[in-house]
Amino acid sequence: MALPRAIRRTNPMTLVLATLLALGFLVFIFSPSSNAAAISTAKRKFDSAAAHPLSPPTAPFKKAPSSLKGKRPPPPVVHYHMNNVTTTSDPVGNQENILILTPLARFYQGYWDNLLKLSYPHSLISIGFITPKTREGNIATAALQIAIAQTQNGPEDQRFASISILRQDFDPPISSQDEAERHKKENQKARRSAMSRARNSLLFTTIGPSTSWVLWLDADIVESPPSLIQDLTSHDKPVIVPNCFQRFKNDKGNWDIRPYDYNSWQDSQQAAELGSKLAPDDILMEGYADIATYRTLMARTADLSETRNQKEIIQLDGVGGTALLVKAEVHRDGAMFPPFAFYHLMETEGFAKMARRLGWNCWGLPNYFVSLVFVLGFRLVVANAIVSGISLQRMKGLDSCIR
Repeated sequence: MALPRAIRRTNPMTLVLATLLALGFLVFIFSPSSNAAAISTAKRKFDSAAAHPLSPPTAPFKKAPSSLKGKRPPPPVVHYHMNNVTTTSDPVGNQENILILTPLARFYQGYWDNLLKLSYPHSLISIGFITPKTREGNIATAALQIAIAQTQNGPEDQRFASISILRQDFDPPISSQDEAERHKKENQKARRSAMSRARNSLLFTTIGPSTSWVLWLDADIVESPPSLIQDLTSHDKPVIVPNCFQRFKNDKGNWDIRPYDYNSWQDSQQAAELGSKLAPDDILMEGYADIATYRTLMARTADLSETRNQKEIIQLDGVGGTALLVKAEVHRDGAMFPPFAFYHLMETEGFAKMARRLGWNCWGLPNYFVSLVFVLGFRLVVANAIVSGISLQRMKGLDSCIR
C-alpha cells in the first residue's frame, strides 16, 4: 500500500528522532522516580500532620488555609482509630511511631550525637524534653535548641518527625545536678517525687493517638547501639529495660565499667518484710548499704564477656528509667510514675509496680548494655568524642588531652 504523501516527503531521520523521543517520554512517565521514597515520606508526614494547634505535639502542625474573609474554619472533629495502632516486633515494617522522652537538666552533646545515630527511621520518631526553670536548666535549654535547629534544618533523613520542649512549672528539690548530690540518701524521696512529676507532665503532654512505643532515655546516656529501638522492640514486651553501665578509671588507672542503675530488680521476701514495717509514706531504695533488701539486682547479674548472649531476658519487679521502653498502651491504661509512696516505691520502680497491678509484666536484658557519660576521678567528662562503641585506647588518649 502506498504511503501518504506527507510521510513520503518526511526525512527518515526525522521519523527516527520522533520515535526515540516518544520512547523516552514513555520511559519517563512509567519508570519509578529515584526520589520516590523521599516523596512518600514527605507525603506521609503531611498526611499525618495535626490539623489544629491543640493536637498532640507528636504530630507536626500544619495551618489550615484561611477563608476569603481572613478567618480560619473551626477545627474539625477528628476520629482516631486506636485499634489500628500496632505495637509489634517489626516496628519498622509496620511503620510504628516512637516517642522518645527525656527529662533534661544538663545538655550533653554525646547524648544528641547518640540520638542522631539511631538507625530507626527518624521520620517515625518524635522527641519530647522537659527542663527545669533554673540557671542550669536555662543553659541546657539553650544548648538543646541549637542542636535541634541544626538537625531539623539539616538533611531530610536526619530530621525527626517532631520535637517538643517543656519547662517545669515547679522548683527542683535540690539545686545541684552533681552526681554525688543527686544520689545522697536524704535527697532521694524529694528528688524522685519531683522526677515523677516531671515524667508525668512530659508523658501526658506529648503522647499522641498514633504513638506505638515510648522510649524513656536519660539525658546522660551517650552510648547505645544504633539499633537500640529495633533490638528492644524485637522482644515484643510491654515494658523492657536494658542494663545501664558507666565507664570509669579503676584503682590501677585502667578504664573499666561498673553497674549504674540498681532500680531494675527481682523482689525478695526480705524486702517484703521490710516494707510491711514501714509507715505508709516511707519508701524502699536500692544502692544503699543500710537498706538490705536482698533483691536480685539485674546490674549485678550481667555477663561482661565478649561472647555474652545479649538477647537473654528475665522478668523484673522493678525497673530503672535510664533506657526504658514501654508500649504506649501501658501508659494509656493508666501506668504512670507515682510521685508518692506506692507500695513503698516511687518513680520508675513505682511505675513497674503500677504496671504489674494493671496486668502488664516487666522484663530486663541483663547482657544488653547502654552507658552514661564516663567519669575521670570525680569529674564528669562532657566530650563530643563520647560515641557509641568508643575504645578504651581512645579513652586513654582523651584523658591525657583534658588533664
